[in-house]
Amino acid sequence: MAHADRLPAARLLGGVPPTALVLLGIVSVQVGAAFAKQLFTVAGSAGTVTLRLVMAALILVALWRPKIRFDRTLITVAVYGVVLAAMNLCFYAALARIPLGAAVTIEFLGPLAVAVAGSRRWLDGLWVVLAGAGVVLLTGFQGGLLWTGVLFALAAGACWAGYILVTAKLGSQTSDGQGLALAMVVGAVIALPFGITSAGTAMLDPLILAAGFAVALMSSVIPYSLELEALRRMPPRVFGILMSMEPVVAAVAGLLLLGEQLKPAQWVAVCCVVIASIGSTRTAKPDV
Repeated sequence: MAHADRLPAARLLGGVPPTALVLLGIVSVQVGAAFAKQLFTVAGSAGTVTLRLVMAALILVALWRPKIRFDRTLITVAVYGVVLAAMNLCFYAALARIPLGAAVTIEFLGPLAVAVAGSRRWLDGLWVVLAGAGVVLLTGFQGGLLWTGVLFALAAGACWAGYILVTAKLGSQTSDGQGLALAMVVGAVIALPFGITSAGTAMLDPLILAAGFAVALMSSVIPYSLELEALRRMPPRVFGILMSMEPVVAAVAGLLLLGEQLKPAQWVAVCCVVIASIGSTRTAKPDV
């Protein structure tokens, strides 16, 4: 589909600076995650992920009405869907065990790795060490986090790094949201068995479905659409760096919406990761 044929919503996003798109996506996804965590008691973490992905897939398919084309883009779409499912299943599993702010801070190692990947400058190494120290402080000493939650968050971070790279690839191969819609369908299909096992018939409750719809909008449809558009206009490394506000927004969302109190040492840990990201942003070489 050519750029001139894009839907009004896509044309509107095209007029918004990519930095603003990323920041709006961060706020949306963290508020959505806070609401999603409240569904865990009735649907479980995997059930909530499944509701989110299924609802998001339905919304995006209705919006974009994608057509399947058997070309190289289809491979990227399939990989994107697999990464989406794995990232969300791991992150929500972590969220069920540790606070939102802590889960996102640990998960953020993925985007930070993308930001400094391939660099041989000692200063970039310093930022990585600072971020690593923050995660050690977060998980040890006064942290008291469940290690199963930490491991799930680390797995989600690895998937997040892959998500950034695959999203950039998909953005370069498409000019609309059809690829995203198809990828969301792939992710929903992969998550479905886990969701049925976790939630059972609770997934059919009208109130749960309505809540899942809201979570899908905030945590999938809005942020993924914004990020896909942003990555069409910025390098993946820059995108990874701009995610530096993610841990802080997550910690604040957890505090305000879930009442999750982080200990002083944990707030210091979050700040270490954020400072590492901001430092790598200010000292990054321009992309060629």
